Amino acid sequence: MSANTFEAPLVADLSSPAPDAALKDVRVGIVTFPGTLDDRDAARAVDIAGGTSVPLWHADADLQGVDAVILPGGFSYGDYLRAGAISRFAPLMSRIIDAANSDDALPVLGICNGFQILTESHLLPGSMIRNNHLKFICRDQRLRVENAGTTWTADFTSGQEIVVPLKNNDGQYVCDQTTLDMLEFEGRVAFRYVGHNPNGSLNDIAGVTNARGNVVGLMPHPEHAVEAGFGPDSTAQGQVAMGEGTDGLGLFTSVLNTLINGGSRA
Repeated sequence: MSANTFEAPLVADLSSPAPDAALKDVRVGIVTFPGTLDDRDAARAVDIAGGTSVPLWHADADLQGVDAVILPGGFSYGDYLRAGAISRFAPLMSRIIDAANSDDALPVLGICNGFQILTESHLLPGSMIRNNHLKFICRDQRLRVENAGTTWTADFTSGQEIVVPLKNNDGQYVCDQTTLDMLEFEGRVAFRYVGHNPNGSLNDIAGVTNARGNVVGLMPHPEHAVEAGFGPDSTAQGQVAMGEGTDGLGLFTSVLNTLINGGSRA
């Protein structure tokens, strides 16, 4: 460096390998409802993973030929009546329900409020109620991947732990004992809280899947842990530099890789 040249040192190397160019062909629809907050975050997560995000409006009747759908977090319709209960009747949800249950098995991921909408739509069993401590909670949360055989968890291994942000008010997962026994027996608990149950969910359940594995819902927010410099300050492998936790990226690469490698498309 010459005496007349100054280069500011990098605080951290936030670069990451470029994703497989073939993943760009996978189009993932991000549904926005009135009150949705995390649609742009979900879209960015898809794009960072290498796919192509496609905005979808709740009142539309056309899925625009997308290969998968994400119902993002937020407070659709202000959580009036019951979280997700009004959004379940949006015109686009009828198309999503039909496509998810069709022979082509459209992959659908519901995050936080999206998880609530999936239970209200009966695409997933159970229901979400107020946190047992009756307070909104926001924290980085450790999870264990219990089922790595779904479209959205295929890039993980069963038993792998990840750290992603959690933020909810109605995050307590409940169901009747018969349903709970069925979920456990059939291996349909997708994610489980580790170390601390933040909302009183039965059996520490953080996320579940349908029987076919194409529909997954979880309460924590993997889309907020996909980009170094803007994620949690830790990962399941230990401490990292501030904001460099990217454990959530695996959900988005999972669906892209599954579809590129011969999985179902809508």
